[in-house]
Amino acid sequence: MIDHVTLTVRDLGVSKVFYETVLGALGMRVNLGSTEDQFWGFGSGDVPEFEVSLGRFFVAQADATHPIAPSVHIAFRARNQDEVKAFHRAALAAGGVDNGAPGPRPEYGETYYAAFVLDPDGNNIEAVTFE
Repeated sequence: MIDHVTLTVRDLGVSKVFYETVLGALGMRVNLGSTEDQFWGFGSGDVPEFEVSLGRFFVAQADATHPIAPSVHIAFRARNQDEVKAFHRAALAAGGVDNGAPGPRPEYGETYYAAFVLDPDGNNIEAVTFE
């Protein structure tokens, strides 16, 4: 089971704003961390969460010990297609790059509906529902 995932980023302030906007469309908010701690946790309740399990999702500042990963793909579960669309709009408004407009993805599954964006560090961030 996943307990948490840390995504190391080039600019913590830029990524905080991006993920606050994008994950806000999925009902998540900052619920842990600070500038001094150099990370931000996001979730829909009081504990940071990552929708694949009851784990956590953090964004942390890169440094010599924790470099940027070459590329990461993270899929967040949306409740419905409207939430996937809201995620995509929010991501583009926050400076994300379109990497797949909202729509069905029958190659992944009969009810797979998703949108993909690249975050400020080039990570492929997805919202998916099986509604």
